[in-house]
Amino acid sequence: MSDSEESVPPLSKKQRVFTQVQNDGSGDEMDEISSTTSTKEEESSRSDTPTLVSRRMGSIGRMKKGWKKCKLQYKCTNFLKEDHGQPIFGIQVNMNVRDGEPVMFATTGCNRVTIYECLDNGKVKVLQAYIDPANDENFYCCAWSYDEVGQPLLAAAGLRGIVRIISPLAMQCIKHFIGHGNAVNELKFHPRDPNLLLSVSKDHTLRIWNIKTDLCVMILGGVDGHRDEVLSADFNIDGSRIVSCGMDHSLKMWKIDTEMFRDAVHASYTYNPAKSNTPFPTVSNHFPDFSTRDIHRNYVDCVKWLGNFVLSKSCENSIICWKPGSLDYTDTNIKASDNTVSILHRFEYRECEIWYMRFCLDYYQKIMALGNQVGKIFVWDLDVEDPTLCRFTKLSHAKCSVAIRQTALSKDGNILLAVTDDGMIWRWDRIK
Repeated sequence: MSDSEESVPPLSKKQRVFTQVQNDGSGDEMDEISSTTSTKEEESSRSDTPTLVSRRMGSIGRMKKGWKKCKLQYKCTNFLKEDHGQPIFGIQVNMNVRDGEPVMFATTGCNRVTIYECLDNGKVKVLQAYIDPANDENFYCCAWSYDEVGQPLLAAAGLRGIVRIISPLAMQCIKHFIGHGNAVNELKFHPRDPNLLLSVSKDHTLRIWNIKTDLCVMILGGVDGHRDEVLSADFNIDGSRIVSCGMDHSLKMWKIDTEMFRDAVHASYTYNPAKSNTPFPTVSNHFPDFSTRDIHRNYVDCVKWLGNFVLSKSCENSIICWKPGSLDYTDTNIKASDNTVSILHRFEYRECEIWYMRFCLDYYQKIMALGNQVGKIFVWDLDVEDPTLCRFTKLSHAKCSVAIRQTALSKDGNILLAVTDDGMIWRWDRIK
């Protein structure tokens, strides 16, 4: 792919595959698009999941309920391939846009970060591409924010543990942060302060950076922190808490609406290195406010807040919706020593038993999507009063049969994007 490439034309009418609800009595074909036999290609090094005893027969029986018709229907309108041909591990849509503005998204794979725009009629336009000067870099993740005048900023990181801040307006990397002792697996910006960036790493820690003043505000980890690679983390809607997960099978919650954190953030904005003989005093927090290993039995590779609940997934073919403590517990009376949890619902699917496979939610948390290791996408309708009533649509395409590493939804949920292990980007548009 070259920077001069303007756009990729939409599929012809014969190439498009539309959602069709089939019913021949078997159950497996409901809400599936062009069901074909999938072949599993060689997986990347990020797929070496420990052996897991599968309770496949028991889960299939429970999954039958989900095969009922879902109101969410999508059609495949385009697909394109990045010329490096390596796995694309990350994709993120820029949610910091007004309604009606173009959908812009970024992908991360190999040592490249590429920015695209979704046009009408299924077209996808290449806007910019950045190649890291280090040939051994492999970008795993990215996150969108904006500067003081509202211009977009993009953070990206990966194998080398260096967090890079890219300005699409300046068309270059404007900053980079070095601090993690190993690879960075996920990035998230604070929902209320666009300058605060959360990064999680293979070095067992989480870090919060102030990208405006180039300082590391806080390090989360240590004594009671994660005991292995941290794979994912998320801010809740008001930015008062962080939930994190990793290879140690654990999920941990960290409160950051504390006086210690507020003072550290304030100090990061006012610190002047020219007037100080000492480095900035980065705060360390060794003790999460809640921790559990009772949700999953394997690597926990993706976690997100759903209101006051948590959605987390492992390599066990289910996304679990849960909350700490019993159902009548509130955040104020949960103690760090209490590791009990309440599981509300399991969103089950198939053939997703390798790690670093991440699901997504739309901006309004009404739709959830996840790709599996044989190229199929599960889309759940979360806009229901009772989570047990959630139904899903299964999307597939004859030319997609490898692992879908991550999905991304546009702000309104009308465009679904997916990236795969063979360097492909897939676009699906919602059928009204």
